[in-house]
Amino acid sequence: MRIIKEGILDSIQDVGRFGYQYLGINPTGAMDKYAMKITNILVGNLPTEAVIEMHFPAGVFMFTQPALIAIGGANFSPSINGDFIPHLHPVMVNKNDVLQFHKPVNGSRAYIAVAGGFFLADWMNSKSTNLKAKSGGFSGRKLLKNDILKLYPLKKYPDHHHSFTVLPWKADTNWNHQIEKTEIPVLDIIPGNEWERLTEESKKNITTSSIEISQQSDRMGYRLNNIPLATSTGEEIISTGVSFGTIQLLPDGKMIILMADHQTTGGYPRIAHIISAHHSALAQAKAGDKIRFRISDIETAEELYIKQQQHLLQLQNACTFRLQEYYKRFAK
Repeated sequence: MRIIKEGILDSIQDVGRFGYQYLGINPTGAMDKYAMKITNILVGNLPTEAVIEMHFPAGVFMFTQPALIAIGGANFSPSINGDFIPHLHPVMVNKNDVLQFHKPVNGSRAYIAVAGGFFLADWMNSKSTNLKAKSGGFSGRKLLKNDILKLYPLKKYPDHHHSFTVLPWKADTNWNHQIEKTEIPVLDIIPGNEWERLTEESKKNITTSSIEISQQSDRMGYRLNNIPLATSTGEEIISTGVSFGTIQLLPDGKMIILMADHQTTGGYPRIAHIISAHHSALAQAKAGDKIRFRISDIETAEELYIKQQQHLLQLQNACTFRLQEYYKRFAK
């Protein structure tokens, strides 16, 4: 597939590059790994296969060979050859079909998965783009106009002469009504190592007020426009390991949530961590959005994560069956 118009920040991402933080190499990977996995499952890939992560405005892509694709994550109103296609459906595209995106409907990160994945070399066991290290993905950078992404050829595909075919099944992304259905998403947090440094009033402020994500936010971290928090003790801490979803307290009392491109270690107090099952909702938030926090515990976090993974497994089994039946009926 060829990029005929570049997006604001389209890049190749997978689940991330793990096992090298001790060398100072951050994991990177997709911001919304749950959405990335669902998109892969729709086309029959392993959930961990590399995809294209897009922000709006997204790129325009032309396929130079037939392919089975799916669009997941944020809904950016995708179309093929000017005809709108549904979100979260597998779609069989033909040679010279053009995929583009028109307006953001919801969410902030969308994903394109292609059956078989992209023909790209791994860097340290991952295809994720590390923008700072300029390695991994496609030449270690975002996708630009006229870049050509090589695809693995489909071993079999329907013999049709029209442009594309939307397959009739859709992925259900709701695994457990995991986020309270309110205008402002409520994210569960677990107190971090330095939680007790906060004053009682600051602890209360974190969980009783909505907090805006500031414009100083990117794939590395979300800075929050919260009421400045106070601590009862101010001694420095040793720089220690951090992860996606860690909430650090900055010297000015504001908070920052570490995201996919976070540093490997940090010296700011780790006051809390957003539970893994809520990372997807966090990743789909954008600058200007508001979020709320709710105190949780390890047992609840584990229970929700297991339910989320069970949903992915059930979806994978269902999509595998539907694809097998589809190929049997229509393949060459």
